[in-house]
Amino acid sequence: MTFDLWHTLCYLEPAAEETYMERQAAAACDTIIESPRKPGAGYLASDEIGRLFDRELAGAVAAAGEGRTVTPLEQFRATAEAAGREPIFEAYLDRLGRVVRETPFVLAPGALELLQGLREQGYRLALISNTIGEPGDLLRPVLRELKLDPYFDAELFSDEHPWAKPAPEIFRAALDRLGESPSEAVHVGDGWSDMEGARRAGFRGSILFTGLRNYGTRYRSLFVAAGWDPADEPHPAAAMEDVGRRISELVPVRPKSH
Repeated sequence: MTFDLWHTLCYLEPAAEETYMERQAAAACDTIIESPRKPGAGYLASDEIGRLFDRELAGAVAAAGEGRTVTPLEQFRATAEAAGREPIFEAYLDRLGRVVRETPFVLAPGALELLQGLREQGYRLALISNTIGEPGDLLRPVLRELKLDPYFDAELFSDEHPWAKPAPEIFRAALDRLGESPSEAVHVGDGWSDMEGARRAGFRGSILFTGLRNYGTRYRSLFVAAGWDPADEPHPAAAMEDVGRRISELVPVRPKSH
C-alpha cells in the first residue's frame, strides 16, 4: 500500500495553510533580499522578488503535473538569479526549516489506527509525497512528531527523485522498495496526481480520500488540477475507516509478510 501525506495523513486548516505558504515564500524572499547583489544587478523591491518566487513556484507545480521534479532549492536558486542575487542555500534552508518546525501540523483522525491495522494484517506501506514547497528532509521530523514514521517501510519525497506524482516511476520506485507488484498495490491520496499516477503505474486501484479536502485558497489555486472531477473516481473514502474497507475490497487476499 502507498499513501500520500498532505491532506491525507496530515493537514492544516485553511487559514493555517495560507499562513504556512506565505511564510514559505517569505523564507525565500527574505533570504534573497539579504543576499549579496551580483555585479551590475539592479535593485528589486521585496514585492518584485515575491512575484519572481511565485512564478518559480507555479512553474514547479506545473512541472510536477507533468511528472517532473523542480525542487525547492532549484526554485530558490532561479528566483535569486532572476533577482540578480547570490543564492545562499544554507540561510534559506535555515529559515524554511524554522517555518516547518513552528507549524502545527495536524494528524488526520484515525490515521495511526488505520496504519497500525494494515501493518498487523501484513501489508507493507510506503509514503509518496510531492515536496514542492519544502524538502523531504524537513518533513521527516514532522513524520516522527506525528508518530507516522514507524509504519512506513519506505518514504519517497519527490525532491529526492527525478519524478513527481503523477509520474509512474515514483510509484514503481516505492513498490521496488516494498518488494511488491503493481497488481497487488493500492494508493491512497486526495488529488488528481495520486489517482492518475497509480493508474499509470498499473496499480490495482486508488482510493480518493475526501475527508481533508478543505484547502486554503492559495493551495487550491496551485495544486487542485483544473478539469478533474473527483466524482469520477470509483473508490472514494470520506474517513480512515472507509479507507480500510476500500483496501479490503480491492486487495481481499492478505499480502505475505516480508
